[in-house]
Amino acid sequence: MNMQFLKLPLLAAGLICGSVANLVHAADAYPSKVITMVVPFPPGGVADTVARPVAAAMEKHLKGSIIIENKGGAGGAIGMGQVARAAPDGYTVLMALSSISIIPEADKVTGRKPLYQMAQLKPVARFTADPTVLVVRADSPWKTLAEFVAAVRSKPGAYSFGSSGNYGTMHVPMEMLKSEAKLHLLHVPYTGAAPAVMALLSDQVTALSTGPASVAQHVKAGKLRVLAHWGSQPLAAFPGVPSLKEAGYPVEFAQWSGLFVPSETPDAVVAKLREAAKAAANDPQVRQVMNGAGSPLQYLDTPEFQAYIAEDSKKLKEAVHRIGKVE
Repeated sequence: MNMQFLKLPLLAAGLICGSVANLVHAADAYPSKVITMVVPFPPGGVADTVARPVAAAMEKHLKGSIIIENKGGAGGAIGMGQVARAAPDGYTVLMALSSISIIPEADKVTGRKPLYQMAQLKPVARFTADPTVLVVRADSPWKTLAEFVAAVRSKPGAYSFGSSGNYGTMHVPMEMLKSEAKLHLLHVPYTGAAPAVMALLSDQVTALSTGPASVAQHVKAGKLRVLAHWGSQPLAAFPGVPSLKEAGYPVEFAQWSGLFVPSETPDAVVAKLREAAKAAANDPQVRQVMNGAGSPLQYLDTPEFQAYIAEDSKKLKEAVHRIGKVE
């Protein structure tokens, strides 16, 4: 019998055991180099506002460095796609918004080649889940939602709203309101929340829907006014502001933020990231920053976050199909 032939199974078994040992060692040593946290929007938006204090707190727990990389474009799809295709080793992670589950469905509606699929990404933890708010300039003539709706209805197509991109978390809620209130508003997409907010401040657009963290400082400074929100409970950041439901428009939308990794990332590495994410959510400095931004922490660990995404995705997919194809 050929002894070399008999050695092959032993050699294969040795290679497998060696590979497993290497993976275990890599997970034990994690992190041994800098972690990149991709924020798929320009600086200044909700994802960026959450990512920076969270990354700083996670660094303390992991005893390693985390850098923020803002990768805006295509409503967040470019940055999300970058992480979906990254090596599944825990050194490229994603701070995404709820648009992460919207964009693949929008690609189906528009016939675009998808930049990523949800199956390529694994949820780790949710940090915030804020209803978006309807804001206008403080020097606008509208003090209430009813006044704004009446003005838009009186001049169809004369007013506009900004967003972070087609089918993003600033576009979808406005389309929901447009549908329910029978409004004709011109959509002006930007590369992220911060540019859209700047467009509103400079009077390039009439209104927008965004997370409280993107506009809280401008509201406090007397530059913007909040007319309504897409939630079901009163907003601590803007007490007294009515929900759209209260005004007779049965729409809800939450702009949540959460941490993701490539789907094949080893469980041992994900476990360390989960621990670090939980530590960040309980960090007093993180809570202080997020409360000050008008976006209190609403942490969910991996199992609960997965269930939340599954339920939320159903509603968002239905909304995308109601919106239809947007050029």
